[in-house]
Amino acid sequence: MLLNFSSRSRQLGQAPLRYAMAVMNRHVCPVENWSYNESCSPDPTEQGGPKTCCTLDDVPLISKCGTYPPESCLFSLIGNVGAFMVALVCLLRYGQLLEQSRHSWVNTTALITGCTNAAGLVVVGNFQVDHAKSLHYIGAGVAFPAGLLFVCLHCALSYHGATAPLDLAVAYLRSVLAAIAFITLVLSGVFFVHESSLLQHGAALCEWVFVIDILIFYGTFSYEFGAISSDTLVAALQPAPGRACKSSGSSSTSTHLNCAPESIAMI
Repeated sequence: MLLNFSSRSRQLGQAPLRYAMAVMNRHVCPVENWSYNESCSPDPTEQGGPKTCCTLDDVPLISKCGTYPPESCLFSLIGNVGAFMVALVCLLRYGQLLEQSRHSWVNTTALITGCTNAAGLVVVGNFQVDHAKSLHYIGAGVAFPAGLLFVCLHCALSYHGATAPLDLAVAYLRSVLAAIAFITLVLSGVFFVHESSLLQHGAALCEWVFVIDILIFYGTFSYEFGAISSDTLVAALQPAPGRACKSSGSSSTSTHLNCAPESIAMI
């Protein structure tokens, strides 16, 4: 089975489109506008362009950019399709590492956190913040930390499995992306709990950087997925006792319960 990974990246990369739609529909203020007011009165002369008078309700947080139609429809669509693709990528990467005899608790934990991230995305995408705030925040509280833990675990797996200079370069890149994700997620949470308009705006910027950074991280899997095959999904779905093990010095596989010691080596 071949995975068109670039199409997935383009699909999830439509997330900033929600921001553009929300700005043009005057549901949020543009990120370049750092000036906020206590209240704004409707101005009929300002039609067909971005808002110039903004309150805290107009901060361009990701959730706010998907609250009202038509962008709320795109928000739900991307949330659902994105969650499915995240789960699929996590499963395929898990199976690919098993094919390479790299079965470890880190790989298993990465699969669990990736699927948890996908579940959180479903909740976030289908329960908009202005209509189901509690569920939306629960979903975000699950999706964001799980996504961060996923990228951190795969940084460790990348370093552990690096056998060539290019492998090591990819591991370095993923480490930088993971550090950016950690910093922006922490800053976003710290800024978000304050009522200051400047800090709320900063939280919005950190959120967007975090999401785009995670998308780029997922895009780096295209390096390994160039060698993916139909056996990868089979390896991921097979129960542990019947998982195929490669014999030393041969490309054939065996389904015996006793595998080579290196196939169950732990990090």
